[in-house]
Amino acid sequence: MVPANARQAPLRYKVQRWLLRGLLYGVLIAGAVIALIPFVWMVSVSLMSLGEAISGKFFPSTLHWENYIVAWREADFSEYFINTIQITAITLSGELLFSILAAYAFARMRFPGRDLIFGILLSTMMIPGMVLVIPNFLTVTWLGRVGPIKWVNNWPALTIPFMGSVFSIFLLRQFFAQIPDDLFDAAQIDGAGHWQFLWYVVLPLAKAPILVITVLSFIGTWNALAWPLLVTNSPEWRPIAVGLYQFVDEAGAEMNLQMAGAVISVIPILILYFLTQKQFTESIARSGLKG
Repeated sequence: MVPANARQAPLRYKVQRWLLRGLLYGVLIAGAVIALIPFVWMVSVSLMSLGEAISGKFFPSTLHWENYIVAWREADFSEYFINTIQITAITLSGELLFSILAAYAFARMRFPGRDLIFGILLSTMMIPGMVLVIPNFLTVTWLGRVGPIKWVNNWPALTIPFMGSVFSIFLLRQFFAQIPDDLFDAAQIDGAGHWQFLWYVVLPLAKAPILVITVLSFIGTWNALAWPLLVTNSPEWRPIAVGLYQFVDEAGAEMNLQMAGAVISVIPILILYFLTQKQFTESIARSGLKG
């Protein structure tokens, strides 16, 4: 016969596992609720009347969808949306191009000083971004004076300084370095060089980190505020974040219109997230090539 203690041990183990799993789920649910409350409140206030928004209610008694139309017209979001789409497209294209080429060179090519240069690049990630604001502003101002292209209050100042992302280079370099050398040897046997190997082998395998960079860069560029405020002085090239900042200042006490403008500004980010959430989470979890 099986002793009673031996029969109780698996049951005790299962109870402990259920308790730990329940505790884990409880913490995750609590964190999700805490993260969602500000967003739900923002959407709720955006659908309220001015009186309800001022009174501090959490849910509107009547849905006022016209708040979005009023906010769109008063803030002139159509112009800011077009500007932001152009800035984001230019920045993303440049960042992906330069990051992929630099990461491949650091991972797959041997040249004098490669590790030293890469180490210096990594060390710049320790510098706070705000410390670089003034040097970057002086640089783009000087380039606008000596070069044929206008930088300040134009697309170059809003896009070119962000095309060289050290984080993107580091992330891609780590992934490219994991690709087996046997694949490159086989490509060389078939007569392929570095360009062919990068285009036909490396990039198809690197869809995961490229997607991560695309999503993070899109969010960062779309939400940029401090730098565009510094290098632009007219609505001609100002992005949506600056337009929302000005609208919040102009709307004054109309909190419902302020929240409607905030919801409008985050809609593209939400759409991008829902379209790529599965691939994005898998990309974060993936640490190497599939076997």
